[in-house]
Amino acid sequence: MPVITKISVQKNNKERYNIFLDGQYRFSVDEEVLARFRLLKGKELNELDIESILAQDEVRKGVNTAIQFLSYRMRSEKEVRDDLKKKDFAPEVIQEVILKLYEMQYLDDAEFAASYVRTQMNTTYKGPVVIEMELRQKGIAPDLIEKALEEFHTEKQVKQAYAYAEKLARQHARLSEKLLKQKVAQGLAGKGYPPDIIALAMERLHLEKGEKEEWEALLVQAEKAKRKYRNLSGYEYGQKIKQFLYRRGFPLDMIERYLREQE
Repeated sequence: MPVITKISVQKNNKERYNIFLDGQYRFSVDEEVLARFRLLKGKELNELDIESILAQDEVRKGVNTAIQFLSYRMRSEKEVRDDLKKKDFAPEVIQEVILKLYEMQYLDDAEFAASYVRTQMNTTYKGPVVIEMELRQKGIAPDLIEKALEEFHTEKQVKQAYAYAEKLARQHARLSEKLLKQKVAQGLAGKGYPPDIIALAMERLHLEKGEKEEWEALLVQAEKAKRKYRNLSGYEYGQKIKQFLYRRGFPLDMIERYLREQE
């Protein structure tokens, strides 16, 4: 059987060792694998021994790769699996790596889900529907998602939705009351808030406009319409302006008033 005749530390990685059998370089192993298999100069190795050593070294490489991936932030089990797969580790190696990571307490999907919900809840405007969808994409089990989202209770959701609705209302302040409400509601739905939370947030916001505010908004939109249809005239021009303003949510009586004043 081949005999280990030399063991040397790699120049570029002090935690890996080159193994020489019968005077020839044969393979390299991680320091942990070296210790586990008690690889010492003079030890005999058969082919089965070598296969076992190389298999464990591949697992060790996977563990080191995963720990590096986890060093930037917490990850779900699925994220780690996907990263290892992308880096061409075999399925059986990935499975063993995952088991070891759980043993070493590097993986915990329940804690990951709880941490993810807290981060999104405190640093973004995302609602529970979007957060749940993102956690599902990260492979978190439904029961763990449900548990984690308990922290994002109704009052917190309304508070977050209200803050985002305020931002949207400022952005679309020059729209008609009708279109403003639509924009805010659509924006909140897009962020993942359910209908009941949207209704509560908008109720607190009071988006109703007085006649003066609505008239000022109409004048702003009318100027846009005039620029858009400046090449038209007469009846066609008036109809285009009317349609433009109606599509933007202004009441017909106010539009008619504007057109009369323009005449």
